[in-house]
Amino acid sequence: MPRSLKKGPFVHPSILKKLARTRVGDRTVIKTWSRNSQITPEMVGFTFGVHNGRSFIEVTVREEMVGHRLGEFSPTRKFLRHGGRMQKELEQKAAEAGKATPEPAKK
Repeated sequence: MPRSLKKGPFVHPSILKKLARTRVGDRTVIKTWSRNSQITPEMVGFTFGVHNGRSFIEVTVREEMVGHRLGEFSPTRKFLRHGGRMQKELEQKAAEAGKATPEPAKK
C-alpha cells in the first residue's frame, strides 16, 4: 500500500542534504544505503550509488523513474541461467548449428 498523501514520499534526510550540496549535471555520485527512498522530481539528473548488499550500483535518475524507489534499479541477486548440463548441451548444439549455416555472400 502506498504511503499516505499527507505525509508525502519518503526520502532519507541524508539524501536531501547531499542533493542540496551538489548541482544538476555534476558528475559526483551520491552514495546511499537507503534503497527504500522514493525518487522525487528534484532528483532528476543526479547519479546515485545505490548499495545492493555488496557494492554500489550507479543509477542515473531520469524523468520516468519519478515515483519509484531507488532499490528497484539496483538488483540484489545475480541471475546466471536456468538448467545445468542439459542447458549447456542445448546451447552448444545451437552454437554448432549457427556455425554450420554459411553466411550469404555480400555484393
